[in-house]
Amino acid sequence: MTPKERMALPPQEMPQQDPAVRAHNMNEVALGYTAEMAKAEASRCLQCPTKPCMQGCPVAINIPGFLAKAAAGDFAGALRVIKETSLLPAVCGLARETGAEEPVACAPKTGRKVAVIGSGPASITCAADCAKAGHAVTLFEAFHKCGGVLVYGIPEFRLPKAIVQHEIEGLEKLGVTIDTNYVVGRTRKLKDLMEKDGFDAVFVGTGAGLPKFMGIEGENLNGVFSANEYLTRANLMKAYREGQADTPFWHGKKVAVLGGGNVAMDASRMALRLGAEKVYLVYRRS
Repeated sequence: MTPKERMALPPQEMPQQDPAVRAHNMNEVALGYTAEMAKAEASRCLQCPTKPCMQGCPVAINIPGFLAKAAAGDFAGALRVIKETSLLPAVCGLARETGAEEPVACAPKTGRKVAVIGSGPASITCAADCAKAGHAVTLFEAFHKCGGVLVYGIPEFRLPKAIVQHEIEGLEKLGVTIDTNYVVGRTRKLKDLMEKDGFDAVFVGTGAGLPKFMGIEGENLNGVFSANEYLTRANLMKAYREGQADTPFWHGKKVAVLGGGNVAMDASRMALRLGAEKVYLVYRRS
């Protein structure tokens, strides 16, 4: 198929929950492609010789390569291509639902120990790369669940937590030891990990867990939350399960969200699902 013929192929619209329905549940908005739809959409890739999409990908996934496999219906092959550079294949598509999972090969043991602090995307990637290189890896997480922003920041309806858990289990299959409820700096000092526990290297991936306030009057009033706290209570602590969660939550009927990025959108959509009658998105740009 020529590039011109590929460009003529119509885009496959992702099936989604009806907006009036999804505004009242926590289920994933996207319903997913069928196998035939996935093949048709993947066939639209122009297979550019210079591969500009790879240059723009943070982990340089061979995007044309996995799309070529998907276009041919080889979803197991597509997953293998993604896993060459990423342990988070669910970011690119749910190929695991085809039963195409395969073990990841690791290099011979090196005898070296690596400590990874935090369990967000950066730490997951580091832990996986070190484990595949043959090092013994221990991952330390301050919260009771691993995943970082994937579990406390991104809502269930945008990224189901079962998917995140599946990726964490992938780390354990690589031999990574995971310690939760472990606050490095309090439970154990950073230098003790190296000087007393024998770690040869430490990766600190503590992420963006602290909010940035604007320094304006009224920020400390009841009912004013950072997006970090609001989304953490709702996502990680399941505050949306009214009467079933141990964490308190503020259910506002009229909600203003300050900002216009992904986090603001997540907070707005979460407020609507938690019963807000009106949600205002307040943003400084047009």
